[in-house]
Amino acid sequence: MSNIYDFQTSYSLVKRYVIFAFKRFYGEYIVTGRENIPKEGPVIFAANHLNALMDALAVISVLPHKMPIVYLGRADLFKNKTFASILEFSKILPAFRMRDGAENLEKNHGIFECCVDVLDHNHVLGIMPEGNQGPYRRLRPLVKGIFRIAFTAQQKYGTLPGVKIVPIGIDMGDFEKYGEHIIINVGKPIEVSDFMAEYTENPVNATNLIRDRLHDDLSKLTFDLASEKYYESFETATEVANTTADIRQNKQNKFYTRFIARQEIAKRLITLENEEPEKAEKLEALCREYKENLNILNLESKAFGEKPFNMVAMAFNILILLCTIPVFMVGALFNFLPFFSPDVIRKALKIEFPGGIGSLRFGIGLITFPFFYLLQGILICLEIKGLWWYFIFLIPLQYYFGILAFQWYQHLKRLEVKFHFRSLEKEKSSVLERTKLIYAQINQIV
Repeated sequence: MSNIYDFQTSYSLVKRYVIFAFKRFYGEYIVTGRENIPKEGPVIFAANHLNALMDALAVISVLPHKMPIVYLGRADLFKNKTFASILEFSKILPAFRMRDGAENLEKNHGIFECCVDVLDHNHVLGIMPEGNQGPYRRLRPLVKGIFRIAFTAQQKYGTLPGVKIVPIGIDMGDFEKYGEHIIINVGKPIEVSDFMAEYTENPVNATNLIRDRLHDDLSKLTFDLASEKYYESFETATEVANTTADIRQNKQNKFYTRFIARQEIAKRLITLENEEPEKAEKLEALCREYKENLNILNLESKAFGEKPFNMVAMAFNILILLCTIPVFMVGALFNFLPFFSPDVIRKALKIEFPGGIGSLRFGIGLITFPFFYLLQGILICLEIKGLWWYFIFLIPLQYYFGILAFQWYQHLKRLEVKFHFRSLEKEKSSVLERTKLIYAQINQIV
């Protein structure tokens, strides 16, 4: 009987396809700190938890292909036998929480023993130390289960280097949409042995020390907007200040530049909340009015960070769009069904997954895209009669035309925003002028 950490050929093939698709779900796939990944176990990879399945795939995507990782997942996902079989094949073990019933918590002892066994055999675990996911871009308190497993597995090594915990910070442009960016920051490993002497004397204190270390490391690798009172307002202020930072810095890797800028802005805002509460109150009032005005104007913050309207540049962009309409039409035709069918299927089956819509779209899309590409390829070959060797090229062509169509659509939407903003300026909209003033005031405070 095989162990859950064994590397099977079937797992390898599925993994290659899933990670290939995962990297193409995002418009920009950025990884930093690959050099911090240990070459072998025992290792626990600990990432922040934003988006269900996508977080786990983000970690898997940066690991060497032949390094299978065993994950802990929500126990309620194992209720359906078919889905449970898929999860087990994917090397995911159930973790029971209080919401799963107090009577089920005892089952965690066996699961934890299995996790320790994985580490004892020099393999790797993946654990989301926050325990659950959330829609907010801030770290939640870390649960103790990960440290219980780490210290238990470390006992065979004593105070010598053994088990490592590698923090991984994940940042996503959007939790649900296709084509946004993802940034995966791999931090330096934490040696559990460094806390083992304290653990022998005082397990509770040692657990608190390593938990604080991991929390601090994750905070440095993520966009951690650590405010409860002003979270929404600070998020708005970050959006505003970040559009200005983009213009000033204008570096080649704009997504990572934005990420670093947002981290710095978040630090300033938390300092503001702690040291200048009156200014924080003023900022909250400005951000609230700013968001209300954006809804009225039907605009986003990035519209205020665009370069001044240039009619020549606009005319050139419109000409390019007009000339490439055929490309868009072909791409849209071949990708309409595979792209939109995941949402249709999800709604038809009444599948609700709060905070995990992006994961559902991706998971269903793993089936719909190849299914429709194959079906459409067969229909075309039947129509042109006998030229079946075309089929080899039709699959990738459908995909690449889909990418071009999506980029064409994004370009069109950007032009629409510019024209809309320009028309509001021509109308001398009082709401727009007021919003510009608030935009400047928020930037000044931040």
